[in-house]
Amino acid sequence: MERNPLTPERIRADVADVLSVRADDLTDDARLTDQGLDSIRLMTLIERWRAEGVDVEIVDLAERPTVAQWVERLAR
Repeated sequence: MERNPLTPERIRADVADVLSVRADDLTDDARLTDQGLDSIRLMTLIERWRAEGVDVEIVDLAERPTVAQWVERLAR
């Protein structure tokens, strides 16, 4: 069984890191594209998480661009 290292806190922290904002400044329902998330930053996150064994594709996240939706998809 694959171990998923992502927690809701980790997802929020990683997103904040690539957006150069404080994790507390990201609300669960804010569209990350409105916060400055672009395809380069999205791929940075995906590659970071894949390196840790997370099975994720760009379409999984691009179609659901909020922290809450990413937590639902990734932190299982």
